[in-house]
Amino acid sequence: MPQPPFPLDSGTLLLDGPAGPLEVAVDLPEPDQARPLVAVVCHPLPTEGGTMHNKVVTMLARALRELGATTVRFNFRGTGQSAGGFDHGSGEQDDLRCVVDWVRAARAGDALWLAGFSFGSYVSLSAAAGLQPDALISVAPPVSGRGWDFSRIVIPEVPWLVIQGDADEIVDAQAVYDWIDALPRKPQLVRMVDTSHFFHRKLIDLRGAIQHEVKAWPPLA
Repeated sequence: MPQPPFPLDSGTLLLDGPAGPLEVAVDLPEPDQARPLVAVVCHPLPTEGGTMHNKVVTMLARALRELGATTVRFNFRGTGQSAGGFDHGSGEQDDLRCVVDWVRAARAGDALWLAGFSFGSYVSLSAAAGLQPDALISVAPPVSGRGWDFSRIVIPEVPWLVIQGDADEIVDAQAVYDWIDALPRKPQLVRMVDTSHFFHRKLIDLRGAIQHEVKAWPPLA
């Protein structure tokens, strides 16, 4: 089945995904602000209620859209209208590859950024070496517990931002900092004081941090 065309207006659609229909939301920037950039944003753990409508995910996408990016959010398999069942990160990487393939076929001249929150950052980072994005954004990467193996992740040599709350009650913030310290090439790191995993009362600060850190990245500079 051929994939649907990339929309000219903001809205939702279904792709032909590896496990069946894959629910996707595309949001366009203001026409006079549009840059040649598409950012694909991955959501947190589906088994804990994570969806593409999560408030951190939508704020992350909004922050980039206000800088001129077209943003693409999608529900992993088994979430919302996406078919299939939770696959512990493996099948979810296939879902991400499907979305990226569709974006690149439709917007071949645009830069591609990958972003993710919590489990979504694990999926996007795990797939990054194969997908070779132009930039990466990781919010609260779950390097501690839950069984996500970050030790084998290979990060492409592209601009990379990590944002972590110091008061995260789900991800051990110190484990994130220790992981970054051990990396041969370190990301831009923003530590947000008194900030919980879901950025309660800190969403506007999150938006500001993202925009401040990435505004010099191509094609925004």
